[in-house]
Amino acid sequence: MRDEPLTMSAVPGIEADVTILKLQGPLTLQTIFAFQEELAQHKPQLLIIDLSESPYMDSAGLGSLMNGYVSAEKNGRRFLLVGANHRVTALLETTKVHKILKNYPTAADAEASVRT
Repeated sequence: MRDEPLTMSAVPGIEADVTILKLQGPLTLQTIFAFQEELAQHKPQLLIIDLSESPYMDSAGLGSLMNGYVSAEKNGRRFLLVGANHRVTALLETTKVHKILKNYPTAADAEASVRT
């Protein structure tokens, strides 16, 4: 497996109390610790993880997403994904996690889904 870096940037969403965490790079065992630290810093009502620039993830990355989802739900917050490519979507579907971690085409679509 390649040792590609993961960079993250948080930007506000359209609505108040929405944060979009944009990932650039793979979410893997080598990068999940920085991801988990970043997640701990963001506690908005809706956290959107933008995977549009994340080419792949491994089981550790998937586990860290699930941990983020569980933590958010436990505390009355929402946790959604956007922009997962075919490779990441295949992982979500193979593990049946796509039934829990909802993936939307864009951040605007994800934000709209919680307003309805």
